[in-house]
Amino acid sequence: MTAVGNGAQTAGRPTRLPRSARRKQLLAAAQEVFVAQGYHAAAMDDIAERAGVSKPVLYQHFPGKMELYLALLDTHCDAIVAKVHDAMRGTSDNKERVGASVRAYFDFVDHESEAFRLVFESDLRNDPAVRQRVERVEQGCIAAITDTIISDTGVSRAHAELLASGLVGAAETAAQFWLAGGRQVPKAEAEALVAALSWRGIASFPLQGESA
Repeated sequence: MTAVGNGAQTAGRPTRLPRSARRKQLLAAAQEVFVAQGYHAAAMDDIAERAGVSKPVLYQHFPGKMELYLALLDTHCDAIVAKVHDAMRGTSDNKERVGASVRAYFDFVDHESEAFRLVFESDLRNDPAVRQRVERVEQGCIAAITDTIISDTGVSRAHAELLASGLVGAAETAAQFWLAGGRQVPKAEAEALVAALSWRGIASFPLQGESA
């Protein structure tokens, strides 16, 4: 098994890296191990070997396996929420917003790193710290879309949250279904199908100042 990073070992001795670079290297190695083996089957020995470092070096940065896992979750949970926020802020065209939101989920599950498995398919979802982070993804994405719906339509927060949760649920479920089914529909076409379904529902709510 090869080590992650550029020359993790030199003449039998670990290469000294800046702390931030070493942390990034260790997280990359941990992600590969967790995605391949799941949390419970993964061992700190495996992660250290994958990174090409000794266990003491690994423990200097992360006290244990759970801290590594949560650091990865934080990174990827924040990333998907940021993508949905960007979809809302990137344009004033609501049809494009819906499409960009759907695309954010498809891009996430389709990434070669398979990091989505840590968020949506974790074998540790019953752990309170993990569950809190997974729920934060859903809540963060719903909040971003809710604010946009309220701003544009003037509906109540309760109504907007329900609409936003429907869009988020459809995008997440469809993206995972598409991937699990072997990508039988081309990605761009799959995104367009789900976006069209969602847009036909959302578009029925008139903008503020327009009649129904």
